[in-house]
Amino acid sequence: MAKGAIIVGAGPVGLMLAGELRLGGADVVVYDKLPAPSGESRGLGFTSRTAEVFDQRGLLEKLGEIRWGKQGHYGGVRIDFSLLEESHFGVMGLAQSVTEQALNDWVAELGVPVRRGYELTALRETADGVVLGFEGPDGFEEDTASYVVGCDGGKSTVRTLTGIAFPGDEPTRGLYLADVVGADLRMRPIGERIEGGGMVLSVTLEPGVDRIVIHEPGLRPHHGEGELKFSELADAWQRLTGEDIHHASASWMCALTNATGLAEQYRKGRVLLAGDAAHDHAPLGAQGVSVGLQDAVNLGWKLAAVLAGHCPESLLDTYHKERHPIGEKLMRDVHSMSLLYLSGEEMEPLRAVMRELVQLPEAARRLAGRVSGLHIRYPVGGAGEHPLLGLRLAPNHVVERTDGSKARVAELLHAAHGVLIVTDPESTAAETATAWADRVDVVTGSWADGDADLPEAVLVRPDGYVVWTSPRGGDLQFALTRWFGKPSFGYGK
Repeated sequence: MAKGAIIVGAGPVGLMLAGELRLGGADVVVYDKLPAPSGESRGLGFTSRTAEVFDQRGLLEKLGEIRWGKQGHYGGVRIDFSLLEESHFGVMGLAQSVTEQALNDWVAELGVPVRRGYELTALRETADGVVLGFEGPDGFEEDTASYVVGCDGGKSTVRTLTGIAFPGDEPTRGLYLADVVGADLRMRPIGERIEGGGMVLSVTLEPGVDRIVIHEPGLRPHHGEGELKFSELADAWQRLTGEDIHHASASWMCALTNATGLAEQYRKGRVLLAGDAAHDHAPLGAQGVSVGLQDAVNLGWKLAAVLAGHCPESLLDTYHKERHPIGEKLMRDVHSMSLLYLSGEEMEPLRAVMRELVQLPEAARRLAGRVSGLHIRYPVGGAGEHPLLGLRLAPNHVVERTDGSKARVAELLHAAHGVLIVTDPESTAAETATAWADRVDVVTGSWADGDADLPEAVLVRPDGYVVWTSPRGGDLQFALTRWFGKPSFGYGK
């Protein structure tokens, strides 16, 4: 019997998606070509919205001690996040390997098998599923599932075998990344521009270990034959900073480019893409892993609902409809930030204008939202007009239940169900939602923070986004059916 879903790729995105599917009751297995996690950490932390996503599933505490960023920027142009009405600060200095290990532990607790050392070599779609061929420890073997999701990186085999186009820009710049041991560098958390067009960044990961990023004009976009040598990296660092780190060593390093690619389709039949397999670019501002993790949380509950038979297959089309525009904005932002961040003195007049603009609250709010992910608004349909529709419900709002207990919105989402919060005792919304009680948790009470701007009732999807409100939110039955499928019985009681 075919599995519900196979995920190819056991990085953070694939593991997050596996957990989301399992919370939704789906049968899922993860395959990865590496025999063990690589331990590499291209990403160092994640954005504010992604931190909220982890909070929604009770995962923040699994990440250990967290350092929140104390400053924000857009392509090196500083934004005073502290002046904005809500926190846009993300998590900084957290190695991607730590995030990956926490997610690996989580999916193990949920009972999701992760099969390592299996390289995907074949993929064919059938009338009712997908057949995948792997070269594994014991030779070639096949596995089948109703759907497959490629979370296998920028050079995605799933994408290639499916024939999904991946247009983008050829590389024009080169970058070096490394975790350097024994250099004891001073912090340059958002990077320092070097006269002539260079840029260096350094962040202390732990005592004696620093993450560095080097961009130097003329650095080869393609490193060529052979591995990057530490001496080359140390030479570049010394040319740009005057600091000699040749006595140190690298626990990990790589050469990257500013090449980009964006899949034309996030879904083709029974094949879907998420993370770098859907959108690939140079690592700037923790955008890649953050957008990928949000892909996973957008897709997971939808695919689980389709597999369970609650929702029609057309629900999966909303994944591309909602997330592909985010990928397009990501490509624009990465290009914009790269030009501002990595260009030479010729860009200084534009930087000066940007520094003036970010003093304006609306401009600062708009750019901060693009960096943090808090600006995302999905087209949720219906005839509603409430300003919250399509936005995420801030996770720190507190509901005081009728029994006197209190819970933050993030805590109400731990089970990855929909949540209907009703604070008007005269409302019939809770009664209407009883037909979806297996998918939507109803919480009655009041807003403990006394926020007059919050609606009397609000329906939130499992990914935290608002799809109905009272008042001005449209029809509740329409929203429940659109996002949670057919009711278990009739409408209402």
